[in-house]
Amino acid sequence: MIPSTLLRTPHTTAVFKRAQNGLFAGKTKQYGNNIPHSKHKTRRSWLPNVQSKRLYSEILGTTMKTKVTTRALKTIDKYGGIDGYLLNAKISSLGDAGLRMREQLLEAKEASLRQQAAPSSS
Repeated sequence: MIPSTLLRTPHTTAVFKRAQNGLFAGKTKQYGNNIPHSKHKTRRSWLPNVQSKRLYSEILGTTMKTKVTTRALKTIDKYGGIDGYLLNAKISSLGDAGLRMREQLLEAKEASLRQQAAPSSS
């Protein structure tokens, strides 16, 4: 389980609500103006490029289905996979879903270390 104090830190406050449900790497909704030939400005917004992906975790040995921005996919590739990204990226860029996945990885990693450290009784 994730401690509730970890989820409520100021690092994870997301203005863009959808960013809490996936790996958005700090991307949010942006605002600006449409400017036609008549120069009459009207407000508009741009949403991040979000894709649904299955990412393989070597530590867990399974795939994790999540919503990811293309910027986050490039960063995941840079870190060498979803495990490296979740364990090494800034906590402020992970969001709620990223923190949950990170906690799963840490628990699985600790369990495998405990299993390796325990002497086999055969």
